[in-house]
Amino acid sequence: MSRKTAVITGAGKGIGKALAIRLASIGFDVAVAARNKTEISAVAQICENAGARALPVVTDVTDEAGVNRLFAAVTREFGKVDLLVNNAGMGIFKPLAETSLDEWNQVINTNLTGAFLCARSAFEIMKRNGGGIIVNIASVVGIKGYPNQGAYTAGKHGLVGLTKVLAEEGREFQIKAHVICPGGVATEMVRQSRPDLNPEEIIQPEDVADLLEYLVKLPPRVSVDLVHLRRFKSSSF
Repeated sequence: MSRKTAVITGAGKGIGKALAIRLASIGFDVAVAARNKTEISAVAQICENAGARALPVVTDVTDEAGVNRLFAAVTREFGKVDLLVNNAGMGIFKPLAETSLDEWNQVINTNLTGAFLCARSAFEIMKRNGGGIIVNIASVVGIKGYPNQGAYTAGKHGLVGLTKVLAEEGREFQIKAHVICPGGVATEMVRQSRPDLNPEEIIQPEDVADLLEYLVKLPPRVSVDLVHLRRFKSSSF
């Protein structure tokens, strides 16, 4: 049986790295995309060591032409896209009234517009190939608001809405869409935004990978719209 193909954005570190490695270990060939060539090359090597074919592609998801080049490279290398994981993201954490328009645009363009561009490209490929899965990595701030996270919260709320539309429009083409909304995960972004959290007590990137594995192994007859993955030791974030 041929291996399936996954595209993971923001795959150079943190959650994206863990997701790429997990997918490689369960039978996917992977295209790992991010802006840092050194990081994605290292992740691709780990995936190859796990038995996968791996394609590192330097990509800025806010650049439409760059996203088009990513999916062109993937189709040349693998011929298809079975799974897209929109994980690329960034945050600027300050009061909304102190957030500049440039800062707002940086966050929205990366977290929401970038996911739209990737989903649009993947959707067309999946339609031609008889189906697929799109998984968007949002955040607990896609469900509720937090102070000093205005642009980040708006972008993640938008990502939840984008997922809902993808799920509806994809149904007739056998394309599923899921959104994962984790609370604080042990990543550099969370360390910057919530230095008060103990990194040993919060969600680990591998926990998100467990959930992704569950979603991609669901039978064709069922789907999951949204999963809020939250910390068990605290009711907040």
